[in-house]
Amino acid sequence: MAVPYENPRFETICGARYMAPLYDPAREKPEQARACIDQFEFPDIPCAYPVVWVRAREAAEICRMMGKRICDAHEWEGACAGALTAPDYRFDLARGVAPNAAVARMRQAHNQAHGPDKSWSYGPAYRKGVCAAASVKSPKCTGGSWKDCGSNTYPAGYFPDCHSPLMVFDLNGNAAEHMNLPLNEGEMASRGSEKLGYTEMKGSWFIFDTYHAHEDWCRWRAPFWHGSRIMDPDSHHNYHLGFRCCKTIRAD
Repeated sequence: MAVPYENPRFETICGARYMAPLYDPAREKPEQARACIDQFEFPDIPCAYPVVWVRAREAAEICRMMGKRICDAHEWEGACAGALTAPDYRFDLARGVAPNAAVARMRQAHNQAHGPDKSWSYGPAYRKGVCAAASVKSPKCTGGSWKDCGSNTYPAGYFPDCHSPLMVFDLNGNAAEHMNLPLNEGEMASRGSEKLGYTEMKGSWFIFDTYHAHEDWCRWRAPFWHGSRIMDPDSHHNYHLGFRCCKTIRAD
């Protein structure tokens, strides 16, 4: 008997198990999707724990080895909000300034534009107990070391109601996730670029039901935390940071 997460329609569209098509239900059908996203955090297997302590560079390389790619920020946001909309990175605000200033300008413009329509993967308001956000730090965890901090995550899909309208799970709660934030059109993974942009961390942290540390609505973009090029060999990694992959299925 098939497990509840099996979806033959999605598998036909995406050409892989446990992936969901990215599209806008208001004007498209799933079969019109140009890209798909992993339904679960890597390794994208129901009931498996998310892989953490992964650098952004490693995430991009693993996705490529899997025949996929790292997701652009707007793709993750669309998967979470339930509708993939056109990219709105405001590249004009990034021209001629340092990367941290560019991210700050673009982030402010984006968050202001989407602030009136805040939503979470499971609905229009933050709710406790729906997603994997009730864990705690290990007692000795103070600085985020491998030795003293466990991942403290839950198995993928452990919270069956924690999914978006596009049937993507654990976008809120569980591990945070690496995404690609392009600062110009030539850094968009979704358009086939191999020159990727800068790191963006998506999703809420696992302790949010106790301590809501920062905003985490679907289209919210974070400050330039631990910012670097995606392909920087020293890009950030820690005990609660993982990733998921996307896959282009049709040329844009």
